[in-house]
Amino acid sequence: MQSSQTKEMKYHFLMQESVSISVTQREADYIAAFYSNLSLPCPTPHILFFASGPSLTVTIYKKIDKDGKIRVVFQGKDAESQAAIFSKDQPRQPMIPLRPKRKNHLIQSFPQIGSDEVGTGDFFGPIVVCAAFVSEADLDKLNSLGVTDSKKMSDDVILSIGPGLSLSFPHSLLVLRNAKYNDVISSGLNMNSVKAKMHNQCLLNLARRFPEAKLYQDQFAAPDLYFHYLSSEPEVVRNIHFETKGESKFPSVALASVIARYAFLSEMAKMSETLGREIPLGAGPIVDRFATRLTHEKGLEIFRSIAKLNFANYKRLL
Repeated sequence: MQSSQTKEMKYHFLMQESVSISVTQREADYIAAFYSNLSLPCPTPHILFFASGPSLTVTIYKKIDKDGKIRVVFQGKDAESQAAIFSKDQPRQPMIPLRPKRKNHLIQSFPQIGSDEVGTGDFFGPIVVCAAFVSEADLDKLNSLGVTDSKKMSDDVILSIGPGLSLSFPHSLLVLRNAKYNDVISSGLNMNSVKAKMHNQCLLNLARRFPEAKLYQDQFAAPDLYFHYLSSEPEVVRNIHFETKGESKFPSVALASVIARYAFLSEMAKMSETLGREIPLGAGPIVDRFATRLTHEKGLEIFRSIAKLNFANYKRLL
């Protein structure tokens, strides 16, 4: 029997190519049986089957599309040839983006630590902040995985590569769930001050381990204001290079954004499973309609633990 540690390491996989096909439920069952000797525990609730070998990973997703088909993703050196076994009459489309289109023009140092956050624009779900460490030797690996600004990557791709990134790269991750977030906001803090404190803690955690690393952050507030938010903190990380859209300019910030997005999506999947229905992302009209239905079924009290009460979405419910 394999040890859990050995099994975990199989998720660490350098994916050089990615091919997606759509199949029937019966075909999906056949694919799962075909690769059963390589199967591993599914890394997220969105996934029905996951297998990993030396030059291939196979992911079968649970969601069924409007044509009644299930999506299967083949990744790795053998992705094209293996996908062709099951899709001889079906055109295949490589998943994008696999690689940033242009190199970063800014002068940057290695090793580096970058931090970014997700979830701040979503009515439902937590705020997640991550700081990640990247050395110059890691760049080829990040490029081969297509790691870039998480907003330019599909959530399915992030869910596929997220487990491997989380296992392979040193990082510090903080998840602020909504029950705690609402308490903190009620105490008088605003969202930017909350983010500043979370970024500071994540950067502290990694800077202690890698004191030689240059620090980068996706800028969400002017530096003077950022450090003002941290004036009551016992220890503050300084010498940070702030850059707007930093996730598209610095590999460490891009990596942090992808790991944070993966953690956010995993949290949303758990919340959806608890509620028994899929919770929509963002804060638009679809979210308002979902929230209205949920109010009729569960009452307003449930929002304290699953939503950000200072959002306009909640005020509209009231």
